Amino acid sequence: MKQRSLSTQGFRTRIQVPSEADEKLFLAAMRASVGLHYPWVSAPKDHAGWKRYLARINRDNEAGFLLKHVEDDLICGVVNLNIITFEALRSAYVSYFGVLGQTEKGYMKEGLLQVIRYAFDELGLHRLEANIQPQNLASIALVQRVGFQYEGYSPRYLKINGEWCDHERWALLEDGE
Repeated sequence: MKQRSLSTQGFRTRIQVPSEADEKLFLAAMRASVGLHYPWVSAPKDHAGWKRYLARINRDNEAGFLLKHVEDDLICGVVNLNIITFEALRSAYVSYFGVLGQTEKGYMKEGLLQVIRYAFDELGLHRLEANIQPQNLASIALVQRVGFQYEGYSPRYLKINGEWCDHERWALLEDGE
């Protein structure tokens, strides 16, 4: 389904499918970013978590991308397409998280736009959905900046860090309507 060696470049960043060679830099970035991620997401922080992440994104209905600086190959974020569905639905859930020291610079916006283009142009998807905890204002602002529209509220939607958390549903359609 997907190109395992995909690398797409934007102005300052590029998205790249993670490989075994990325483990050390990825884990260092995730360990340094624990305070940034909590309580919104629990990113892999050890070898076992990294292996589970690689196994998950290598399934036929998942895709994961490291967001890297074009200039120095530094990891500045992660964007995933989860539960990719074809046929009549043609949709995916989007998950993402930044890296400490790389936030509020527009890198996540640029990377998310690259993944959106990939989802719509390469995979032929029609709809992307992001589910965000209502208190995560930075994440809500990000999806708004790239065109996602608010669709509704889902109580106790996802279990994160052992707790069932409420989420807002935000969606983007390929045709922009």
